[in-house]
Amino acid sequence: MIVLSWNPANTPAELQKVLTVLAEEYPVVANGDGKMLKFVAEAERRSACEITENEVIISYGSLADAVRAVGAALSNLNIDEKTSFRTFGIMLDCSRNGVMKVSHVKKWLRRLALMGYNMAMFYTEDTYKLPGEDYFGYMRGAYTAEEIREIDDYAAELGIEVVACIQTLGHMRQILKWNGPYAEIKDTDEVLLVDEEKTYMLIEKMLAFWSENLRSRRIHIGMDEAHDLGRGRFMDRSGYERGFDIFNRQLARVDSMCRKYGLKPMIWSDMYFRMASPDHDYYDLEHDIPRDVAEKIPSNTDIVYWDYYHEDKDFYDIFIRKHQDLNLPIMMASGAWTWGCLVHNFDKTEATVLPCIKSCLEAGIDEFIITLWGDDGSYCDFDSALAGLSWSADAVYGSEGNQTATVQRFESICQASYLPQRIACGMDMAFWTDYMEYEIKDRYWLYLGYRILWDDPILGIGWNNFIAQDAEFDSKALVKLQALKQQLLPYCNETAAGRVSHALALIDALIAHLVCRRAVVNSYKAGNKTQLQETLAAVQEAVTAYKKLYESFRNMWLDVFKPFGLETIQMRNGAIMLRYEELARRIEEYCNNAIENIPELEEVIPQDPSGFAYKINSVMSGSSI
Repeated sequence: MIVLSWNPANTPAELQKVLTVLAEEYPVVANGDGKMLKFVAEAERRSACEITENEVIISYGSLADAVRAVGAALSNLNIDEKTSFRTFGIMLDCSRNGVMKVSHVKKWLRRLALMGYNMAMFYTEDTYKLPGEDYFGYMRGAYTAEEIREIDDYAAELGIEVVACIQTLGHMRQILKWNGPYAEIKDTDEVLLVDEEKTYMLIEKMLAFWSENLRSRRIHIGMDEAHDLGRGRFMDRSGYERGFDIFNRQLARVDSMCRKYGLKPMIWSDMYFRMASPDHDYYDLEHDIPRDVAEKIPSNTDIVYWDYYHEDKDFYDIFIRKHQDLNLPIMMASGAWTWGCLVHNFDKTEATVLPCIKSCLEAGIDEFIITLWGDDGSYCDFDSALAGLSWSADAVYGSEGNQTATVQRFESICQASYLPQRIACGMDMAFWTDYMEYEIKDRYWLYLGYRILWDDPILGIGWNNFIAQDAEFDSKALVKLQALKQQLLPYCNETAAGRVSHALALIDALIAHLVCRRAVVNSYKAGNKTQLQETLAAVQEAVTAYKKLYESFRNMWLDVFKPFGLETIQMRNGAIMLRYEELARRIEEYCNNAIENIPELEEVIPQDPSGFAYKINSVMSGSSI
């Protein structure tokens, strides 16, 4: 990383703010001894950095372009890049137990700015302290108004717009579970009751909160995946009504409230396409949204097309055209894969983001965000996704083909090695085998590693699911995991952008679990009690591995997130350790003839893989948790 200097007398005011904030972490000093920064504003979008012997000339079309060029300068890179996206941002999930600490958000914002991002959404279903609503964000690590303003102020100095991303229809389980205070606004477990005035009293409080605490006049009001809209108390009260009409009425009401607060709303687009599909499929190419429905979508509303799954540009081309038929402004949401995987899955991010970008550019879509979801508990190391975000930024600016520059830029901005982040994602792919050719491959094919990590050691539901499809899956996975471990060990002390030691702890736990399970199953089925008794050593090794993982998760979580939500991870790891202790007791009882058998090891394994759900509780138990 090279040292940069700047002269306040000839540096634009907005860039002075950026450079002052960057100096908290990077060698960018006013009137210092480094290479002098010279800024040249241009009418067209451009991010260029020319490094000479004594100075760095930065030509830029927007503030984001200028800061990205500063990132290139710090990385000792000469660049000349362009992008057609006026908005390039992220959406960070703060609703799946992990609420990022303000200090860590600031760290991310500095990196994002240097990569070229100019917008950040914070997905908060209930994780903000809403005045007068004591249960809103209760025990969830909710952001206070002061914290929101602090984030917004910091982001503004870096040229990043902070946009609220909330929910005003579905995905409200965390609020509606507090049945007493919210019983009257509940349609179903997930969905707010449409046409109920108390629903709109709550929504207006939400809109007022964000209007008061953020500069941006844009707001994402959600409204996605409300699958059972109008099917609960709404139907009890009003009878059946077409979902389209209920949805449009709700949107119109919320839109009118947004106008009151001077806000311009955007929504996820999926419900319109789902309700048009007989199978409720978002990506149904055969059925169109009825014209009478499209005409009633409020003109003040932007739509966000989310698609994290498709790897072929042709699909994006078709589906973007379907969105354009609605004649509304469109934002595209792709994804950096932080959900369903133990560390960021770089392979899936790369495979989906690039064709999406290319399609957007051809179609003239000029707003593009990368989402980072935390489905099922935010157990992924989110910092490991910084490599994917850096690569995605290069793709947006058209320079993803220059691998050397991509590595150099990431390592300078994030102060971490690039290679281990690419390697570590292989732990989920270690469980990928040739048999996975059914429909699940297209959408959820990487929900794999956790099925073993939190697989109950006695029940073995995750194990059984794999065994039904490949009797040797574990031996194949072990070879891959051992190889990954050896590749990662040289980087074990790196923590700046993905904790390599945590990846290694995950791998050790996976290996210990696979080894123990195979030994126990084989010995039990062979009826060899002597051999089964010997597996107690493998059981103890697994317990030891999970204890280390328990500590690793704790360190990672408390570094990145508020402490709320950590209990869910600890409950999972703690439960696995207790179940291993139970397994040891059962083995001893069986070997000492205190019990006749271990029934869980004799259960018939289902042969149909489609029956397997992807949530963690489906591998931890066959019963309700």
